Amino acid sequence: MTTPDPAHRELTVALLGGGTVGSQVARLLRESADDLAARAGAPLRLVGVGVRDTTKEREGIDSALLTDDLEALATSGVDVVVELMGGIEPARSLILAAMAAGSSIVTANKALLAEDGATLHAAAEKHGVDLYYEASVAGAIPLLRPLRESLAGDKVRRVLGIVNGTTNFILSAMDENGADYADVLAEAQALGYAEADPTADVEGYDAAAKAAILAGLAFHTRVRLEDVFREGITTVSAQDVAAAREMGFVIKLLAVAELSEDEKGLVVRVHPAMVPRTHPLAGVRGAFNAVFVEAESAGQVMFYGRGAGGAPTASAVLGDIVAVAQHRIAGSRGPAESTYAHLEVRPVGDAVTRYYVNLEVSDRPGVLAAVAQAFADNGVSIQNVRQDGHGDDAGLVVRTHTARDSDLAATIERLRSSDSVRRVVGVMRVEGEGER
Repeated sequence: MTTPDPAHRELTVALLGGGTVGSQVARLLRESADDLAARAGAPLRLVGVGVRDTTKEREGIDSALLTDDLEALATSGVDVVVELMGGIEPARSLILAAMAAGSSIVTANKALLAEDGATLHAAAEKHGVDLYYEASVAGAIPLLRPLRESLAGDKVRRVLGIVNGTTNFILSAMDENGADYADVLAEAQALGYAEADPTADVEGYDAAAKAAILAGLAFHTRVRLEDVFREGITTVSAQDVAAAREMGFVIKLLAVAELSEDEKGLVVRVHPAMVPRTHPLAGVRGAFNAVFVEAESAGQVMFYGRGAGGAPTASAVLGDIVAVAQHRIAGSRGPAESTYAHLEVRPVGDAVTRYYVNLEVSDRPGVLAAVAQAFADNGVSIQNVRQDGHGDDAGLVVRTHTARDSDLAATIERLRSSDSVRRVVGVMRVEGEGER
């Protein structure tokens, strides 16, 4: 057992941000002080909380700890600076300043990590400090550390998961109640599951940032937010949900990161997808998150739990604080950024999966043959076709075998220009159905 360094009879902690998560972190540092000291190897003392408005009462935080001089707090040389402000600036500048002052960093800032994680990792390396960010993806679920450490001896082939609670709540309610997207969004906002401006969630930006972080860790390649294909759930209709149900599927907003077929590239994408109801991800309801990791030796591993909220996210933050504290006492550091693989991050057109295509077609002879020819000419194999009703017109629901995303896109363009097709009602990827 490592003997604590006498110079670290206590470890100092500063919080940047005193909102929902920050308040819970402060509370846990106070209420669990003895347990945390035993686990870290020394007492953890909160010395300050940086906020914009020091007059606002914050539950769980002693008002004497509040300061609006965030730069002074960040550069005070404490052992651990915990950044919970979010956004790009001033968070980035404060983190870099704290590292330069010798502080290790714990952050939950997924947007900053996805946009400029390279700068943060380089600064941590330069100044010999830790950078931990378990809480940036999937809240309380222990996910990043297993990817970075527990699976370090394995080869990850695919990461597939639900990483946004707001969209999962909306899609779960649409599936259970048959309601329209707009109605369920209003309910989610009333219940506090969705923000007044839900764009970051429903358009997939939040999930895309998390996908970039997951992909970087899983595939030892630097992935930025701009590398992630993103499609939100705003166009998912009650008709899409009903069609999925009839076929034994449920619709989820998925984050997918996977090796290309030649294993020299990586595709990272976020979009709605149909998932078989027999798949474990189909049973993830409400605001919960779950992530599947497929590795060469370990096989399939699933992580499940609460993906957001003050207390769950604070749990992940405290876990990082303890890990960083242990390193400070031992005079060591945690794992640095691993980007040795240098995989090419490829466009979504290189992705390979199955598809559902819902068409409104002219009700006349030869239409099915024309539709089938459009798929065949673009190298997309049809698995099955089901006739459906669309008022006075005929309807076709086509499901494909695995195909390249670019080939499916070319097929859809061909169908849209066909005299036989009145309207492409819906197109959706199908994930988790058998071997790829």
